[in-house]
Amino acid sequence: MKKPLVPTAYVLLNSDLGSDESIINEVKQILAEEQIKYEVQGVYGVYDIVLKLTSDDSEKLRAIITNKVRKISKVQSTLTMMVIEEQEDL
Repeated sequence: MKKPLVPTAYVLLNSDLGSDESIINEVKQILAEEQIKYEVQGVYGVYDIVLKLTSDDSEKLRAIITNKVRKISKVQSTLTMMVIEEQEDL
């Protein structure tokens, strides 16, 4: 039986050295204007920031990631993973 999930995306960001805090603040500012839920955290490892976005509209998620998050200055690169919206129960 297939179970619908809320459209969710995880975005991993690489940033300029020392710019994590300013990027996180900018992400919060951008997403406060949108009608989506989010979590953002600085992390250790290959990536510097992890962003989780959820919305009822998967196209809106894609647009926000492409047109807003990826264009933040001091973001060097991103890796976006969209969760499969329908997954069979195991």
